[in-house]
Amino acid sequence: MDIRSLLTRFLSHRGYHVASAMTAAEVLAIITLRPPDIVLLDLMLPKESGHDICRLIRDRSAAPIIMVTALADVRERIAGLDLGADDYISKPFDLEELAARMRAVLRRPPIPAGHAAREPGYRFGNWIFTPEKRALYSTEGVRMTLTGAETDLLLLLWNHAGTLLGRDRIIELLYNSPGAVEERTIDLLVSRLRRKLAHGGRQLEMLRTVRGDGYIFDPDMTAPDGEAPQR
Repeated sequence: MDIRSLLTRFLSHRGYHVASAMTAAEVLAIITLRPPDIVLLDLMLPKESGHDICRLIRDRSAAPIIMVTALADVRERIAGLDLGADDYISKPFDLEELAARMRAVLRRPPIPAGHAAREPGYRFGNWIFTPEKRALYSTEGVRMTLTGAETDLLLLLWNHAGTLLGRDRIIELLYNSPGAVEERTIDLLVSRLRRKLAHGGRQLEMLRTVRGDGYIFDPDMTAPDGEAPQR
């Protein structure tokens, strides 16, 4: 039994409604007909690039993406995360671990409804952060689109600005479950967010690494209409 059939059977038995695809065209048809709640994406596809399909999905859907990969090269995994994937699991893997990772990603709390009313967003440095649109807008008019995981992380950092957060604490707060993802996943997520903030400058001041301990988000912040930042 191939891995696609195995996963389809396993997840169906767990109560998931599963749709499988082998090509970009099939993926596009599925997500257009019925937007997914979560996507498992094998990077090692026979005819098409898994990274290209990841980009296609992310352009059309905010659903969490877990990459399934046999690639040992960390640069390949980073490339997938940079394209908008939320997590990865390496082959061979235990089915129960995969199920746990799926539950962890799906447990990520949604952006509180009250934030949608806070247009134009949270201001810091050269950026305006609008969580409900998953975007950063620079004062020069540049828009940086954020993935769901990047939005959740930046909102978490905003609400804990000036506080040292260890990787394990970030995992617990983001996924409501200690150990839900590897600490390396958090490092990669922070790296992605830093690169996007770099377009507005001063990113190293705003999001600092405390070696061996974690991260501190410490921007020179002002909230909309001169309000104090909410934390």
